[in-house]
Amino acid sequence: MNCRGVIREISNYLDGELDSSARADLERHLEHCEDCRLVVDTTKKTIQIFCNSEPVALPSDVRARLHEALEKRLRRRAP
Repeated sequence: MNCRGVIREISNYLDGELDSSARADLERHLEHCEDCRLVVDTTKKTIQIFCNSEPVALPSDVRARLHEALEKRLRRRAP
């Protein structure tokens, strides 16, 4: 496993969804790669912090811009 593979599989790893071989490969990489270890640890801590928090309401202008951007993207994909 390389750094790109860790980033690709980080969600599956943290959710416990990797098979034992892939998990072992990823953990072996983490033993030797400080950068990936930092990314995994930071991601794990971020999930723990936000998992138990209440949703924050978006300001109305941000919500409007988000909806506009999503509508534009959906229109581009429509046949």
